[in-house]
Formats: sequence, structure tokens, C-alpha cells
Amino acid sequence: MLTSIEGDGLPADTPHVATVPYLAVVADPDSGRRQFVAAALESAGFTVRAAGNSADLSAILDEAKPSVLVLDSSLSDIDVAAPVLALVDLDSPSEVKAVEHAGVRDCIAKPPAAKELIHRATALINLVSRRTEARHEAETLRERLRQVSAALRGTNDPQQIADFVVTGFGETFGADRVCLATFEDDRVPLITAQWHRRGLDPLPGTVFAAAEDARPAADLLWSRAEPLTANGASVQGGTDDAELPAQLAALNASAYVAVPMGDGSSSLGIIWIALLDAPREWSRAELGLIQHVAGNAAHALIQSHLITSQQQVVKQLRELDKAKTDFLATVNHELRTPLTSIMAYLDMIQENTTDPVSTDVHQMLDIVVRNTERLRLLIEDMLSVSRHGHELSPLQLTPVRLARTLKIVTAALTPLAKLQNVSIVLAPVAEDLDILADEVQLQQVFTNLVSNAVKFTPGGGRIDVGCVFETDAGGTGRAAVTVADTGMGISDDELAHIFTRFYRASNAMSGAVPGTGLGLAITQDIVDRHGGSIDVASQLGQGTTVTVKLPLDTPSPQNH
Repeated sequence: MLTSIEGDGLPADTPHVATVPYLAVVADPDSGRRQFVAAALESAGFTVRAAGNSADLSAILDEAKPSVLVLDSSLSDIDVAAPVLALVDLDSPSEVKAVEHAGVRDCIAKPPAAKELIHRATALINLVSRRTEARHEAETLRERLRQVSAALRGTNDPQQIADFVVTGFGETFGADRVCLATFEDDRVPLITAQWHRRGLDPLPGTVFAAAEDARPAADLLWSRAEPLTANGASVQGGTDDAELPAQLAALNASAYVAVPMGDGSSSLGIIWIALLDAPREWSRAELGLIQHVAGNAAHALIQSHLITSQQQVVKQLRELDKAKTDFLATVNHELRTPLTSIMAYLDMIQENTTDPVSTDVHQMLDIVVRNTERLRLLIEDMLSVSRHGHELSPLQLTPVRLARTLKIVTAALTPLAKLQNVSIVLAPVAEDLDILADEVQLQQVFTNLVSNAVKFTPGGGRIDVGCVFETDAGGTGRAAVTVADTGMGISDDELAHIFTRFYRASNAMSGAVPGTGLGLAITQDIVDRHGGSIDVASQLGQGTTVTVKLPLDTPSPQNH
């Protein structure tokens, strides 16, 4: 149904004189009516341009932007941005239908009375102006609050988040006070913030001490998905069971908005925007944007609390890791000192030719020596964990003859293997090339691998150690060292875990094979730092083959 705009409330005999030189375009094929309308508008202070047909009207609109367009219904199908006041014969259904179809803002019966014409044209201009201003204000409001939300996303500091919210709301709405308080909850930190305009003192701490009293009201508002508002005359969006704490209510704000911050089924806190001196109506768009920012604030506070908690856990883990490293370093030092003396005295007893020991005593000394060597290796493993688990020392790269290194390692471990009736066979190397490596650490790699093979190979078994030099498809030279045993092997499901520190395969545990589960982890770390790789192939009951590949060129030392 066609409706017409109500007047602006002025008495009928009030002259409508434009205080601003509005441009009115009059378009009507009836020359007499066109001249009458133009003269009436000019008398009210309008600047008027007139057209008698669509072509003339289009020419005017191409060069001018009228404040109002007064046209006959026969020309109402023209597309124009200016507000249109149509002249309609209300007794003609075809004219009424044409105006409705064109989406005309307002209409007036023809022939129009001069006062009514001026009144309706002025009211239409004012209406469009108010709507344009409201739209601009809404866009400005959205942009300001968008900037607040963007600021929330840019920080993980909960106090900074709260300060951004209260400052943003205070400046955007020209408020006198803005308060934010969270409740006791494990999802967010307990935090408060306030903003006030110049000339006001901050609120006392007792207001925030009582913030928990607002939780029932905040929960109720959160469940209703609406804020609590007051415009100076009435409270909307809540009932008596959704009131603010007495301390806030005692401030006697002329207008306020109380919006909950929540997550899931309960609230996390509340935000309060207050104007003290004058009432204020809160538009639906304003309340919607306030709720949107409050939701962003709740999300940001939850995220910041999670991140802070994670950072605290990481800090504690680092402290524990450092304590572990310091403990291992201390224990290593305390164990090495007496062990050095024990090993020295054992050597002196075994090498004593003036008063040799009996065969039985010599056998017992061999057992002591073997267990002392085992203890020394365990201490070396702890030293490696202490060093590699915290601050790695740089590689001391020098040319190392790999075949010679393997010969030294196998020779040192042959006595231990013989005690277990295991043979170590080192395959001859046709050409012993130099590789750039840390010789001490490289010896530790192959000592760990061969000693592991000895421990896991039953009597009568064999350990083959070999070395070949090869070139890959890219022309890079590599040395490949293999340590293959005929021991108990490792199951497929446990093979993926053998390089994990302190991990021991189930057959090693059930067979009471001594060890700490550190050797392979340390070995892999050293090989990685040399730019090499280590692979393990194994079958239960048949044995294990470990292959270490090292570059012949200078590696880039890795600290990981």
C-alpha cells in the first residue's frame, strides 16, 4: 500500500522557508502545474530547475544533483538518487500503481496546495538527510569498533586487552565511565579495567571488589543474549533480577549499557558504559556492535589465559630440564672421580710382575675390570646427555681416517666380546679415505653401536663391522659403515622408538640386558650433527644391522 510521510510536527500555518539554498528539480508535462510548483518552491527559498519531458529531465540530472525531485507520476520511472516527491491523481489506480512500482519516497495529490508542497518537500529532504547522517554515524561507529577488535587480536596481554576495550568504548560513545571486570573462572584471568573522561576521579577499588555480585545478572543477560540498558527514564533488556551491583547503581548514571562477556553457557565478566549527566537512547545497531566487541574481548581473554598458562608450563619444563642437566653433570663428576682411582689401582694390580696374583684372583679382577668399564660407559652416556641435552659444544672437525677409527674401536671392545664368547670381525678396507669429523665423538658413535651389538648377541654369535666409500647420484661422496650382529633383534613395532632417550626394547628388559637406553639417542644426535644419517634394520631372533652414512666433505654442524 502506498504510504505518505508524516509531517515534521509544525503547525499547518507555519511558513516553510528553506534556510539552505536547496536545489529542486520540477518535471511535469503540464506547463501550468509545472510553473505553479516551481513558483511555490522558489518562494520558499529553493533554487528551481524545471523540465517538461524525460529528455530535458535527464539532461538536468546529468549536470546537477538536486536535493529533491518533484515530478509528475508519468515520469516516475526515472532512476535517480535524489528523493522523489511524486504528483499523483489519487483517483487514478494506474497512477497510484505506477508510483508504487517506481519506489517513490513520498507523494502528494495533484494539484498540490503550495504550503503542503513546501512542507512535504522540506520534510522529505530532512528525512533523507537524517538517514544519511545516521548511516554515516553507523559506518563511523563500525569502523571505530573494528579498530578496537583489531587491537584485541594484536596482543596476548590480558590487561592490555581490557584497557583497549574500555578506552575504545569510552572514546567511541563519548561516555563518562567505562568499567570491565572478569569473574572468578578458570577460563580467564581475574582482571579489571576502567576508563573515565577528564575531570572525573577513578572509581574506588571497592566497586571492582564487588564485581562478583554482578555474576547472576551477567549470567541472566548472557542466557538472554541481550544487554541491560537504561536511557535515563527506563531500564530495558532486563528485569529486577538482572540489576547491576549496588556500588555501580549508586553512581546514578543517567544512561548506561551493561553487557556480559561470556563463553558457552555462562558469563565470564561484565562491561559497563555509563553517561552521568544526560540521558541517551541506545540504538539497536549500537547495542549489536557493543555485544560483538564484548564477544571478541571474551575470546581474546580466553586465548591470552591459555597462552599464558602454556608459557608458564614451558618455563617450568625448561627449569626442570636445566635442573636435570645440572644434576647429571654433578653426578657425572662425582662418579668419575672415584672411578678413575679404582681403574688405576686395578691396572696396577694386574700389571704387577713382582707379586702376581693367582689365577682365581685374576679371573675375579677381570670381572671387576669388565664391570668397571661398563660403569665408565654409563657415566660417559650421562655426560653426553648432560652436554647434548642442554648446550652443545661445537664439533672439533679434523681429518679422520675412518678405517683406523673402526680398528681402534673394535680392538678396544674385543676383550669384552671374548668374555661373552662373541667374535668381532672387521672387514678390510681397500682405501682408507679421510672424512672431516670430530674424532672423539665419532669414536663414541661406533663404540656405542659395537658395544650394543656385543650386549645383545648371545654366546657363539658374530658381529661384522665394515666400511665402504660410495658416491650417490648427485656426485656426493659418502662413507657407509655397517655394524651387523646375529643377536636377538628388535620387533617392528619397537624399531621406531629405539632412538628415543631412555627407551629400551622389551626383549632387553626381559633378558636383563644392562643399559640405560641412552646410547642410540646419543649416537643419532652425533651423526645428525655431522650431516649424516643412521638406519636400522632388524628381525627378531636373527639380528640387527645398523648403517651409518657420513659425508666426505665438510658438514655443516647442526645444533639440535
